Amino acid sequence: MSGTASVEAAAWLTRLKAAARARFDASGIPQAHDEDWRQTDVRPLASFAATVAAAASVPAELVGALPYASALPLRAVLVNGRFDGGLSSLNALPRGVRVRSLAAVLSESPESLEPHLAHAAPEDKAPFVALNTALFTDGIVVTIGAGVEAEAPVHIVHVSVAGASPATVHARTLVIAEAGSKLTLVETFVGLGPGPYLTNAVTEILAAPDAHVAHVKIQSETAAGWHVATVAGLQQRGAQLVSHNISLGAALARNDIGSKLDGPGAECRLYGLYVVDGAQHVDNHTWLDHAKAHCPSWEMYKGLLAGKSRAVFNGRIIVREGAQKTDAKQSNKNLILGDSAKVYTRPQLEIYANDVKCTHGATIGRLDEESLFYLRTRGIGGEEARNILIRAFADDLIDHLPVPELRVLLSDALHARLEGGLASVAGAA
Repeated sequence: MSGTASVEAAAWLTRLKAAARARFDASGIPQAHDEDWRQTDVRPLASFAATVAAAASVPAELVGALPYASALPLRAVLVNGRFDGGLSSLNALPRGVRVRSLAAVLSESPESLEPHLAHAAPEDKAPFVALNTALFTDGIVVTIGAGVEAEAPVHIVHVSVAGASPATVHARTLVIAEAGSKLTLVETFVGLGPGPYLTNAVTEILAAPDAHVAHVKIQSETAAGWHVATVAGLQQRGAQLVSHNISLGAALARNDIGSKLDGPGAECRLYGLYVVDGAQHVDNHTWLDHAKAHCPSWEMYKGLLAGKSRAVFNGRIIVREGAQKTDAKQSNKNLILGDSAKVYTRPQLEIYANDVKCTHGATIGRLDEESLFYLRTRGIGGEEARNILIRAFADDLIDHLPVPELRVLLSDALHARLEGGLASVAGAA
């Protein structure tokens, strides 16, 4: 590509970033009067959300010791939103799968990403997406060729390093799954350092006809960290997307996860598990946009809440005019383990077609006393009985994970959390 052509090709990116920044400046940080943020106060982020975290280095042995970082052999590592090839392990990528630095691709062939970048994640009512688009410096591009079936999952490790003063890591991931391909992608988010910081992550998944993508997101930030993330899919005919969202850490976590089913026969499943205690706050907003006919979707989110924690679940299902034969099911179940924890759950159905099946349900409750009594009569102690019931509640979600190694690690992490006192106020002995 000539120098002139390169400049012309990159002009779209300049326009994209400028428009995104103007959109964020016009809206600002969400306020309490914003309907989608009523129970989640992010106003403290206003002072540093637009401050980009500086580049940082992390010793390889430290990364290897982070939660989930060494769970899988194929690993791309981002430190403060920037690709670190020395910490990554990508030599054994399957043929037809490419994992590259977003900054490198935009530098070498920016025109190749113009049809893809910022096409799935909505920005009009998503100020943090707009801010990410305006300020990201790097990220990861995962491409899988037509008809390629990647047997091994690809793992992206996002490491946020707290600095001397609060700043924001704008992490960006773009997944391009070509027709008939199959891919499992894992993204884990961890933090280092005692100070506050914000991870503002955006993942876009573009699934061509008959592509199958499984996406696993595990958030295990520090106790002082803030986490805001968007995972957005755009599915063509017959494409399948399965999302697994696990929230374990951070002082406050907000996830906006969903997909547009934009081709007949597209299918989407959303699974979510959140475990919070102390003063933690987690907010999951999901959306499924049924834009074409004959598209099924299924959603199950579960929460465990102890201490004075707070959780929000807002599940939105849209059935567009003409999207006949839609079959959408949604469920949110919450287990309260303490007298001071609270959950706000709200399903939303917007249906503009008449030949559809849409159901939703939400429950908030405590451990079943009859089940506890049954276990106690079998000689099981009160604390152990509570832990058995809690693990059974969570394992229903963990068992759906497509990566066996992660199922084991997450089950062990939950067990350690229980041993640390998560269930100590779960009910009478």
